[in-house]
Amino acid sequence: MPETDPLKARSAAAFRAFSLYLRWYFARNFRAVRITRAGMPADPAGRPLIICSNHPGWWDPAMFILLMSTLLPHRIGFGPMDAAALNRYGVLRKMGVFGIDPDTRQGAAAFLDTGLRILSDPRSVLFVTAEGAFTDPRSRPVRLRAGIAHLARRVPQAVILPLALEYPFWNERRPEALAHFGPPIQIAASEAAAGRSVAAWTAALEDSLTQAIDSLAAASITRNPALFQELLRGTAGVGGVYDLWRHGAALLRGERFGPSHGGAAHEAPIPEPPSHEGREPPSHEGRG
Repeated sequence: MPETDPLKARSAAAFRAFSLYLRWYFARNFRAVRITRAGMPADPAGRPLIICSNHPGWWDPAMFILLMSTLLPHRIGFGPMDAAALNRYGVLRKMGVFGIDPDTRQGAAAFLDTGLRILSDPRSVLFVTAEGAFTDPRSRPVRLRAGIAHLARRVPQAVILPLALEYPFWNERRPEALAHFGPPIQIAASEAAAGRSVAAWTAALEDSLTQAIDSLAAASITRNPALFQELLRGTAGVGGVYDLWRHGAALLRGERFGPSHGGAAHEAPIPEPPSHEGREPPSHEGRG
C-alpha cells in the first residue's frame, strides 16, 4: 500500500528530479511559462503560505510544482487532489500531493486535519484549487469550496496568496502557460480574523481570486511578452519546411532568423526572476 500521509510520503529528492523533468516537459508543450511582472510573489519568511488558485485545466498540479521550484525553492510544497485521480498519478504523492474525497464530510475533515498539520511548519506551502473542479477562467461568479476558509480561520499566522492561471494561444503553434499572483492576505492582520465566519472568509477569498483572474486576463489579451517575466522558454515557430523556408529568406535579407512569429526580437535571453527573500508582504484586507 502506498504511503498516504503527505508529510511522510513527500521526497525532497524526488521533487527536485520531477521539477527538472517538468521543465523539459513544459518546454516541449508550451511556447513559454510566464508570470506577470506586476504579480511576482513576495515570500513572507518564517510564515506558512496558502496559495488559493483557480482551476482552469489538467496542467495545474504540474504548474504548481514548476512555480514552487522556480519561485519558492526553499519552501516545502503540498497540495490536495481528488483521491480517485491521484490513484492514476501515484508519483505525485512523492511531490507532496495527497488524496481527498471532496464530496463527503469525512473528506472535508481529512483535508482540514492534513492542512493544519502541514501549515504548522512555517516553511510549508499549501496549494489549493479552491474551485474544486475544472472551471473556465472566464466563468463568473467565481465560487470556492469552504475548505480553504476553514483553514484561514484556524491558521492566523499564515499568509494567503491568490493565484490565477490560464493557458491561452497567442501567436505560435503552442500555447502559453500564464500565472499571476494577487496581493497577499495576511490573516492575522485582517480585521476580526478570528471571529470572521466561514461564509465571510469564503466571500473575501472569492473576491481576491476574481481580481487576480481579471488582472491576468487583462495582461493576457494584450499578447505582450513585456508584461511578463519569462520563467521558461519552449520552442517557437511552426517547424519543418515552413520554418526552413523562413530561415532561408532571412539569410537572403541579411537578417538573424527568429522562429517566433514576432521575429528575432522576441527571442531575447531569459532574465533571472527577482529575489524576494526577507521581504514582508503588505497587508491586504479581504471582504466581509
